Amino acid sequence: MNRKAAMSLTFVLAMSTVMLSGCAGSTPAGSAGTEPETVVDVTETPSGDPAGIETEETVQARDDEPAGTDGQAETEAADGSAEAEETGSETMTEDDPLQTAFPLSDGITIPELKMNDLNVPSGTAFEYVRDMGVGFNLGNTFDAYNDDSLGDEMSTETYWQHDRTTQEMIHYLHEYGFDSIRIPVSWHNHVNGDYVISKAWLDRVNEVVDWAIAEDMHVIINIHHDNHLVDECLYPDREHLDQSLKYVTAIWSQLSDRFREYDDSLIFESMNEPRLVGHDNEWWIDPDNADCVEAIGCINELNQAFVDVVRQSGGNNETRYLMVPGYDASIDGATHKDFVMPTDPADPSDDRSNGHVLISIHGYTPYQFALEYPGTDHFDPASADSTRDLDSYMNKLYTTFVKNGVPVVIGEYGSRDKNGNLQDRVSFTAYYVRMARGRGMACLLWDNNAWTGDGELFGVFNRKDPEKSNFDVLAAIMTYKD
Repeated sequence: MNRKAAMSLTFVLAMSTVMLSGCAGSTPAGSAGTEPETVVDVTETPSGDPAGIETEETVQARDDEPAGTDGQAETEAADGSAEAEETGSETMTEDDPLQTAFPLSDGITIPELKMNDLNVPSGTAFEYVRDMGVGFNLGNTFDAYNDDSLGDEMSTETYWQHDRTTQEMIHYLHEYGFDSIRIPVSWHNHVNGDYVISKAWLDRVNEVVDWAIAEDMHVIINIHHDNHLVDECLYPDREHLDQSLKYVTAIWSQLSDRFREYDDSLIFESMNEPRLVGHDNEWWIDPDNADCVEAIGCINELNQAFVDVVRQSGGNNETRYLMVPGYDASIDGATHKDFVMPTDPADPSDDRSNGHVLISIHGYTPYQFALEYPGTDHFDPASADSTRDLDSYMNKLYTTFVKNGVPVVIGEYGSRDKNGNLQDRVSFTAYYVRMARGRGMACLLWDNNAWTGDGELFGVFNRKDPEKSNFDVLAAIMTYKD
């Protein structure tokens, strides 16, 4: 089937309904003492793909690639509750069925989710995040880093996955419904001793940024895999803070200069998952551990330095939207009592709802399903055992940030393929996107273009042949993007 046919194909889905209560174990204030009721309608799909597309077809085996997700391993079994007011819910009947414009595999269904949207503050920042919608991570590409066996720095683009990014790929991503793209970039292996970025590397990143902006997408660039104790990059402890500030300032000074006049479609993100690499608490933050507390303080300073250098560069950078993470970019790091959002010279009133600094969160939740291996390969949106951690996670983000006027961008989420558990991944993705969007948050899928082997298989968009993408997961995303 060609692209246009795949996009235009619409299935009318028969429905069966399963009722369950909403976010388990929490009672939001201001909602008559009950959690918003959640209804999951598990649909039946017409058998077969009339076009013969097998959406689980993959590119050739890539046993030599890391196929990772940056090692994200945060678990967010938080106990936050959401203050909810019903602002409207869907009503689906057999005369008004759930529909998808994507072909689904045999037996795969998109769950119908009826949830109350929660109140989202008004403000330009929240409008901006709403427009960011659902997004895609160009993972394992510009964030890859080389070893001594690579003679050409430009070959790192295909070192962790084998497909060079093309303008056609970016066009497909937008045509398939993605509103935003995050382009993770590592810089430490593309700078000289004075931290001057290679012109060839910066030009190449700039080229892909331009392709995405030409598609009217929101674009995020960042400092990605530059958090370590080698190459004099960044490391968030006091011993290395001066060095870290020097590195962050140098990189963002150059990026700010290069993209000064770009409009608000382009977003800068200070760092990716800043953490104590190699520490016992690298991925599992202990709120009382002295090293973790020290790291959080250093991250605060690094985020502030980032904001300051961008704002001082002038042009549209004076008010550009910026994203900042806490420790690990995890919910525990961002909600730690010592984490503070940076002061923004562009917004002296510190009114985040109308401001220009957004909190960046990553959430592979529930961890046992989304990332841990073997963990569990099962996710049932009608079971509190499956949804409990995700409900708690989303509600804590809402009560801590959104409700208090701080916009949230979930910069990474996703679930790895575990022995072909496609229906579970589809159900998880639909539930995740619906929860995030109903709480006023943008969310960007992590995709590392990994399809086969025994690594972290997060491939959804097939870069080699977009018409062989995982349309089932794409359908789950796009069904609940609005």
